[in-house]
Amino acid sequence: MTTIWCRGVGQELGKEKFHKSQHWGFCNNVAMLVGEDKPGIGGEPLPGQKLKPKYSVFPAGMGSDAPAWVAFDKQVLSFDAYVEEEVPDKNQELYRIRHCKIYFYLEDDTIQVIEPRVKNSGIVQGTIVRRHRIPLPPPNEDEYYTIHHFNINTEVIFYAQRYKITDCDQFTKNFLRKMGVRLNPPASRPDDPYTKERQKILDSMNPLRPYERVDTLKQFLEHDGHVLRFFCVWDDPESMFHDPRELVLHYYLSDDTIDMKEITPVNSGRDAVPFFLRRDKLPKYAPTGLYQPGTITARTVLNVFGNLVGNRGRYILDNRKTGAVHQEFYRDSDLKIGEVINVWGRKILLCDCDEFTKDYYRTKYGIEDFTPVPYKTLPPPKPEKTFPPYTGFGSEEDSLCSCMGLLPKPPQKDFKKFLEKDRSGLESNILRFLAKFVTDSPVDKDRKFIICYFLSDDTISVYEYTQRNSGILGGKFLERGRIKKPGQELFKSEPSEYFKAQDLFVGARVCFHGHNFHLVDADEYTINYMEKHANEFSVADTGFILKKLKDIAEPRSREIRQVFAATDPEHTKVIAYEPFRNLIVSITDGAFSEHEIMTIGRYYGVKEEYETDLHLLLAVAQEQLKKNSFENFGQLSAVFVYNDCEKCGVLPYQMCRTICKSFKLPLVDDLLEAVLTMFEDDNKQVEYKKFLDGLNWRENQIPAFQTIRLPLKNEDDWNGQPPSLPFKKIKYLPLLDDLFGKEE
Repeated sequence: MTTIWCRGVGQELGKEKFHKSQHWGFCNNVAMLVGEDKPGIGGEPLPGQKLKPKYSVFPAGMGSDAPAWVAFDKQVLSFDAYVEEEVPDKNQELYRIRHCKIYFYLEDDTIQVIEPRVKNSGIVQGTIVRRHRIPLPPPNEDEYYTIHHFNINTEVIFYAQRYKITDCDQFTKNFLRKMGVRLNPPASRPDDPYTKERQKILDSMNPLRPYERVDTLKQFLEHDGHVLRFFCVWDDPESMFHDPRELVLHYYLSDDTIDMKEITPVNSGRDAVPFFLRRDKLPKYAPTGLYQPGTITARTVLNVFGNLVGNRGRYILDNRKTGAVHQEFYRDSDLKIGEVINVWGRKILLCDCDEFTKDYYRTKYGIEDFTPVPYKTLPPPKPEKTFPPYTGFGSEEDSLCSCMGLLPKPPQKDFKKFLEKDRSGLESNILRFLAKFVTDSPVDKDRKFIICYFLSDDTISVYEYTQRNSGILGGKFLERGRIKKPGQELFKSEPSEYFKAQDLFVGARVCFHGHNFHLVDADEYTINYMEKHANEFSVADTGFILKKLKDIAEPRSREIRQVFAATDPEHTKVIAYEPFRNLIVSITDGAFSEHEIMTIGRYYGVKEEYETDLHLLLAVAQEQLKKNSFENFGQLSAVFVYNDCEKCGVLPYQMCRTICKSFKLPLVDDLLEAVLTMFEDDNKQVEYKKFLDGLNWRENQIPAFQTIRLPLKNEDDWNGQPPSLPFKKIKYLPLLDDLFGKEE
């Protein structure tokens, strides 16, 4: 059913007259009395009608039209007020002044009245009026308090209780001024007469039992967890051997307590106890001795009558503490290095402290001298462990392990070194040298040997290079194993010395089991390894060699410059390696080894660039791809085209190499880099279409490779022949500048 309201004409019923603001209306054709706050048609007020606002009306401001509960969220007006109430049932007071706070919440026009709690007031305090909207007093009880009803030095009535507003806070004043309210001057707040009289009585009273309150909370909060630590020693005179006993003293700054712990040495024969002194305040030793129990008390009393009244005394508290005994305790100012403290009759010497303690005394007391007192006796020297000489049975390490314990254990190998230096991929970790016999025999003079040093376990093996028509059968010459240095006694207690990697270099002379070898060359891997690990091999350390050469040649710098200049008559700034070697040998008088001269030559050498045949490189690359059955040239080409954003047919060298690696192209790094370099343009961009066409052995196979047999470089196939040096000429001017400085 739909309810339809319509405005009707007022009717008189008998003699009754209704209020002029009351209006009649019809609901479902039934006449009803309508409230006076109902407006007319269109919401316009009727003639003579005055609408009453339900909430506080705020002036229109700039900005968004947010509702009051959003705009004034958590904004409260605070007013200081008091209530005067009568006290008819007490003679001490006729009325009572109760101070309170009135809070007006702007978001919903709610009001709350709170009275601050007063200790021992005897009345209920706190929230007097809970937060809600409070109606105005009669005859306007249908309206509620709004912001316009509050001002300073005015009165408000909440449920027949009259509150006098005396003042407000600064935020409230600023807000009311913005609302256009003219603030009254603040009023004085009267004091409660009974409370004032009560306070006078309390101030004039002298407590019968005064309590001295010692506040230690501040000290605890400032120094909680701060502990001073001292290292002490106690020379116990009653012990049998008068041995000093080491102690650790802890001073807790939070409550001035001390505890001590004893450092019990191993196998000292003493029982290990948790504390030498439990944590407590440590009293200073009085001159008259220790006080008897009951001598020191918190309070002192006086016997007023003595024994005059029936042998019964009358005692009162002594406020002046006549005859009180005060005991002193150790404080942080009493603890210093070198001081002797009395710990219940034991003389404890403070010898040292930790860094925190030093910083504390340096900051608070300005102490800078923290010289420790020596208190520890030097430990007796450990007897040198001697081993019996080697008997000849088994290895020296195995025989030595039988002397280290009752249960013999096999010697432990350096497993970590084995894992680091074992063969891994292309890293063989094997140093190989070409050697010859040091002999005058014409038969043995031309024999060539390959000496292999294994870095994983420091073992050495020797192979003889097979030469045709020499009459000597080549092959394994010396089994792999560790080799002792010559000139050592066989049966001795000390372990023998073995050949190390640093003992092998080009030009070195070594003796393996009575055979003298002269190392005349090394493979490229060995030389590169020694140069990478120059900190382990001094003969490959360029900085060390230059410093050594500078010490020898610096007095003759001018003469050496003239000799090098005479060797280069055409002023090309480079000389051949052989004249350079001869000059270094003459300058150093043979003090430099062949390997050191070669290291300098490699550092200042001019590397020759060989022109590589593109046809040969592509043939080798196609052979490698064919052996590994690589045919994904279509997918590889699609990836190259996808990465070519500009569609110009070229890509950077590094990007091409990354794409080939991601496809796991079965080409070694040197060959892949060489082929990519062949297809680079002037801007270091690779023409990837030509590169892929050259590698595609399916469509562009190179038949000329059928007759080519190019052996791949493999370090295991090194036959011991001296490798050709990667340089033939030496730049001597940079060498002279590094030795003697640039010539003016």
